[in-house]
Amino acid sequence: MSPTARQVWTRARGVLVVVLLLVAAGIAMAAVRSGDHHGRLDPRSADPHGSRAVAELLKDRGVSVRVVTTLDAAVTGVGPGTTLLVAEPDLLTSAQQEALHSATSSSGGRTLLLAAGPPSVDTLAPGVRREVPARVAPRAPQCTYPAARRAGNADLGGERYSTDAPGADTCYPSDGLPSLLRIDTPADGDTVLLGAPDILYNERLDKHGNASLALQLLGSRPELVWYIPSLSDPSAVDNGQQREGDEESAEDESAFLDLIPSGWLWGTLQLAVAAVLAAIWRARRLGPLVTERLPVAIRASEATEGRARLYRRVNARDRAAASLRSATRARLAPLLGLPQAEAHSPDSLIPAVSAQLPDTGRDIRDLLFGPAPADDPSLVHLADQLDALEREVRTS
Repeated sequence: MSPTARQVWTRARGVLVVVLLLVAAGIAMAAVRSGDHHGRLDPRSADPHGSRAVAELLKDRGVSVRVVTTLDAAVTGVGPGTTLLVAEPDLLTSAQQEALHSATSSSGGRTLLLAAGPPSVDTLAPGVRREVPARVAPRAPQCTYPAARRAGNADLGGERYSTDAPGADTCYPSDGLPSLLRIDTPADGDTVLLGAPDILYNERLDKHGNASLALQLLGSRPELVWYIPSLSDPSAVDNGQQREGDEESAEDESAFLDLIPSGWLWGTLQLAVAAVLAAIWRARRLGPLVTERLPVAIRASEATEGRARLYRRVNARDRAAASLRSATRARLAPLLGLPQAEAHSPDSLIPAVSAQLPDTGRDIRDLLFGPAPADDPSLVHLADQLDALEREVRTS
């Protein structure tokens, strides 16, 4: 009565075809887009959150753009004629941050930190305090910094900063706290902290004064070193407790869900809602069952086998045993001279059976009203015993 391999294949092939089509479509889309996809804030990426557009504009203006993924390459490239952009400063270990600050603090160039938070701001920008973040929105400069005044409104927010350093430029404030902070460093250099990197995204570059502000911040020197921290960087691996402390700090500052792109979270939520709606649809009640005459005659054996398969599929041995016992009791009652109202009463049925078969040697109560069998062989044995009991009553 178990489904055959052919039946299983017939039922599952439609689902398998759909899954294979989805997998093939995903692989094809990934292959088509792989040439232009290099990640968030990558100047080689044409994705909405990539930064190829601003990199191309800088190249058109004579600025050399070089992408590096190791600390050694970033430190080697700093100098008076260089702007160093650090895409994810919070991903740097403490040792990397100290080495980077040591190289840039007196280089005479510009260091641009994007969305530097508590894990990095104290080391990379001493004297700067990180405040409560604000949402990214178009904001006015409200400062005297020439680059910000020429750019006008720009999409800024995110991290906010404060400092007591003299001569600092504090621009694009939210509730009085700036999301763009520029502080002077030795040898005519400076450090710029941007609370959010949105002005560098391809999808936002043409909005408000984002392009003007980005070009002025990144194009003030003839060379731009675009540093994207990488886990494959040998300097990212420290020894001893320093590495353990960095891992604990990273775990405290960013949750696992923060590492998942928002599109996946929204997609999962939509799938969950769809699953709930599908369950409600499948479980809807249209009212009580209505009996009707079948269009064709069905043999009793077929109906019995169908009911048996359903019971076996869900391991409903309790229901099957109850059905067998109930039918046996209903047939025994007329044979023993009992009304149907007393067929399922142990106090009436068991004495009548015992009087009819005094030497049966079986526990009649357990047989007719006992617990459900523990396994399939016990269920079969129960059915055999019920049949034997009924035959004995009929022939006695």
